[in-house]
Amino acid sequence: MTNVVVISAGISVPSSTRILAESLGKAARDHLGDPATYDVIELRDLAHLLTDNVLTGFPTGALADAVRRVAEADAIIAVSPVYTGSYSGLFKMFFDVLEDGTLEGKPVLIAATAGTARHSLVLEFAMRPLFAYLRAEVVPTAVFAASEDFGAGSVRGGSLSARIDRATGELADKVLRRGTTLPADPFDDPTPFEDLLGDIR
Repeated sequence: MTNVVVISAGISVPSSTRILAESLGKAARDHLGDPATYDVIELRDLAHLLTDNVLTGFPTGALADAVRRVAEADAIIAVSPVYTGSYSGLFKMFFDVLEDGTLEGKPVLIAATAGTARHSLVLEFAMRPLFAYLRAEVVPTAVFAASEDFGAGSVRGGSLSARIDRATGELADKVLRRGTTLPADPFDDPTPFEDLLGDIR
């Protein structure tokens, strides 16, 4: 069974971050098909345990369980609200808990929410470098949602829905291709230029 873990760093209740996280999880599950599943880790519920982890150096209780679920997941969807031009401190604290190599090679989709579209570049200058450092396989399409993208407590249609579909399709493709052997690339071991010159002399 393929399992996608969705990490939501929203603080408020209800949370636009959680709404986007659920939408991405459902879309990823649909792209992967049966028997794929997804579940959401709500970092708001782990805030005290994350602080304890900073002081003690090891995760306990529900936080330890969340870390295990991330390690065992086939893919990760990471969603953060924007705070002071970057991802939230709670979001960073969670990824600081993970042991080195936990996300190495794991397909990851990044997403963010904010009050205005002016914060959309946070995905590229803050979140993507973070997951590159963690050696995750981040999908090309990132998803940003501003306040106007939400209506009546749900994700509106239009461009946001299209971005969700595209990004989760890319995530599913990475999951399904992971571990498969691809045909050899003829350009991986090119003939030295000097040898090519020798052939035409």
